[in-house]
Amino acid sequence: MSIHQDPELKKAVLNLPLKEKDKLLLRLISKDKMLIKQLHFQLLEDESDLEDRIENLRKQLQQLFDLGESQVYNTPSLSNFIGLSKLVKQASGMVNEHEKITKHKLSEVEFRIYILERALIAYPNLFSSSYQSAAHKLQKYIAGRIKHAVAKYEKIHEDHQFDFRDHFQEILDTANSTAVKDYIKVLHVNTNL
Repeated sequence: MSIHQDPELKKAVLNLPLKEKDKLLLRLISKDKMLIKQLHFQLLEDESDLEDRIENLRKQLQQLFDLGESQVYNTPSLSNFIGLSKLVKQASGMVNEHEKITKHKLSEVEFRIYILERALIAYPNLFSSSYQSAAHKLQKYIAGRIKHAVAKYEKIHEDHQFDFRDHFQEILDTANSTAVKDYIKVLHVNTNL
């Protein structure tokens, strides 16, 4: 039940003494870890902290994929399809959290392109035609990530799009030369930047 559905409760909460409201607010905030991270960023950090966050995430993603190369191989097998899928999902989750906290669209686009690059370029054999359902799940997931990245790319300013265009187009062309292209078509993704 939402507080907006109970106008009497809403009015009573708004009429609480300031000290009581503050206690209640702090109790509620402490129950939401993401909200705590967002408030910390908004209230206590500045532009240099944002740059540090971006650089740290860049290093974390690179380390994640470097480690992944010792565990996921470029040979079409069930374990490699599943391994790469988990790797990309973990990396995407890190970027999702970064975006939710900072709301920094430019770094989000950079990182989404980086994830696609590391997956498609380092593991081309996992994106060739296969009868394994795990291969299809991975390829479908990557097509969804491509659609998401293209949508984010299209929302940034055209000057920033220009900075990413050639590199991103190369990655999209690579995807279109694999079995992922069929899933991209189904999702109606414009891959010509």
